[in-house]
Amino acid sequence: TYPELCCHSLQDLDILNGREKIPFAVSPQARQVYQETIIPFWQGKSMRDLLFAEMTGEWKAAYEAGIFTEFMEQRAPGHTVLDDKIYRKGMSDFKADIQHSLQELDYLHDPQAYAKEQELRAMSICAEALIRFAQRHADLARASAKRETDPQRKAELERIAEICEHVPAHAPRDFWEALQYYWFVHLGVTTELNTWDAFCPGHLDRHLEPFYRKGLTGDCHFGSDSHLTHADFRSLAEELLQCFWIKFNNQPAPPKVGVTAAESGTYTDFAQINLGGILEDGADGVNEVTYLLLDVIEEMRLLQPSSSIQVSKKNPDRFVKRAARIIRTGFGQPSVFNADLIVQELVRMGKSVADARSGGSSGCVEVGAFGKEAYILTGYFNMPKLLELTLHNGLDPRTGRKIGLETGDPATFESFEEFFAAYEKQLRYFIEIKVRGNNVIERLYAAYMPAPFLSLLIDDCIASGKDYHDGGARYNSTYIQGVGLGTLTDAMTVIKYHVFDQKTLKMDALLALLDADFEGHERERQ
Repeated sequence: TYPELCCHSLQDLDILNGREKIPFAVSPQARQVYQETIIPFWQGKSMRDLLFAEMTGEWKAAYEAGIFTEFMEQRAPGHTVLDDKIYRKGMSDFKADIQHSLQELDYLHDPQAYAKEQELRAMSICAEALIRFAQRHADLARASAKRETDPQRKAELERIAEICEHVPAHAPRDFWEALQYYWFVHLGVTTELNTWDAFCPGHLDRHLEPFYRKGLTGDCHFGSDSHLTHADFRSLAEELLQCFWIKFNNQPAPPKVGVTAAESGTYTDFAQINLGGILEDGADGVNEVTYLLLDVIEEMRLLQPSSSIQVSKKNPDRFVKRAARIIRTGFGQPSVFNADLIVQELVRMGKSVADARSGGSSGCVEVGAFGKEAYILTGYFNMPKLLELTLHNGLDPRTGRKIGLETGDPATFESFEEFFAAYEKQLRYFIEIKVRGNNVIERLYAAYMPAPFLSLLIDDCIASGKDYHDGGARYNSTYIQGVGLGTLTDAMTVIKYHVFDQKTLKMDALLALLDADFEGHERERQ
């Protein structure tokens, strides 16, 4: 994690180094550099330090009690999804769009004109940086080709160089260039600010389908592959996708801090590729590349990228059955989503029908409008913990601190409805604390941690001259991720049934069992 966002402590480094599942090796030399140089320099200067300095006492008490986590104390917002724009436009085209927006700025009537100018210039710098980044790859490939003695490998390196000279500066011309362009963009986004866990290609099958169809006709741009047969081109496309899968799986997620580092065994990001669904005009979204990608998923069986099928009533049975044959192997992919319900949900949230149909699921797991929405994930919200506070009248039994509302002694409640109303009061109280904190945190990111490269990829940021973190996207959504709903439901059901409906257990007796963690009361626990 970049220290300007969140500086790892020595304890974090020890946790990561000694973690049983998927450790990150920390050498004695690296630990010494952190101890003597990095930590002292960034003490009190990181975004995490600034964030905690601005939070209220109530927020900190809830955070320390485990009522909620805060994702943005560690990394920038993530779980964003790309649409099809990079397959139609090169970075040179984005720079032209940025220049147009610069020329349209109204310094006379818009007090934000200067801020917009700075944001747009930053976007342009980022677009040029990605072009230079690719050119460095091209230069290395050409230098390697000159030294290469094997003719086949020499031709491959020359092709790689030509691809990297064309994309991302210009729109891709064929299947290979399309994949390479996306990967440069993926690296740009994840490198910019260590985004939280996911940047996704979205509907990869529909994005690649025009290039695949073009390749089947023999219309390729490079060397001997310009005249491949149908079968040979499909084999080449499949091999390129398999390499693409390996790149995803080898892309590490920056290590987390604190309790998240201790309890999270993740190493890779949570990129999700959507297959199928429906097109912007409402037609079936399944195509030949969909089946090619399913073949790759079955063959590679890698943790990343994650994959999902978006099932609509418009899709053919063949599509669902092909995915089901992979699922039945126990691999765990692809996951299955109802595309028609996702569209309904996105429209209900204010998206246009066209944008909703072009959206889908991402990360672990949200739904949104791909390429048009800023996803601000703020952290987990521990719903069973609020039940514990309700059962103890706002007292946290783990610490003995009164952090919640005094909603009444639960032993005095005469009905489940009265008990549930007390829980709802605790829920509203802590949600308001969480939302207030996140409204502050989002403004801190807008002011101190803009994401100009990500911004140029998301619709309306260039047109508005505003950053992804500053409301520049067409849609801006903030999420609190409620967790423990199953545990909460089970617990509430037990309380309703035994304490209030059947009266087989008094509330005082239940609290005593909980305080003892059911030790010596195995019958009651079961």
